[in-house]
Amino acid sequence: MPEVPLSDSVAPGELPAELPALLPAAAHQATPDEQAFMRAALEQAQHAWDLGEVPVGAVVVKDGVIIARGYNQPIGKHDPTAHAEIIALRAAAEALGNYRLPGCELYVTLEPCVMCSGAMMHARLARVVYGASDPKTGVCGSVLDLFAHEQLNHHTQSVGGVLADDCGHLLKSFFAARRAAARQSPKPS
Repeated sequence: MPEVPLSDSVAPGELPAELPALLPAAAHQATPDEQAFMRAALEQAQHAWDLGEVPVGAVVVKDGVIIARGYNQPIGKHDPTAHAEIIALRAAAEALGNYRLPGCELYVTLEPCVMCSGAMMHARLARVVYGASDPKTGVCGSVLDLFAHEQLNHHTQSVGGVLADDCGHLLKSFFAARRAAARQSPKPS
């Protein structure tokens, strides 16, 4: 699949059926470094698209350096846990030689689900930064805010909305292309 150009905005009326209310997260004034790390996550998302996976990408950063990358691969790996965040967390743990990732930040193009957020808490991530909100499965404030539950013993900081338009556009374009391909394929008799 060719690389999709990113636009400046995603109009709510043009959102894919699979993500009916995908909207940018609350405004966050992103730093140039945050934008650069999110662009690296977007590059990973493009790898997922190229393999026919939902285009979500992630990078793990420690001390201002990307130490691990990941992109969605649950279909190709036949693994429901092969989300971009999990793959990036595994690679970061391997790189650091520790299942705990203190002082690390994870940048991901779509608001994390409960599985990925749970893994982030267990890894003791300092912060997760995401692009587009996910009103169906996002747990950094869209469906619930898992990180805000005081009963839990670790509280990863979450920041949303970094390059949200670009992240949302990539997802929108993927699902639009998928629907167009489905319309063009012959129906079985």
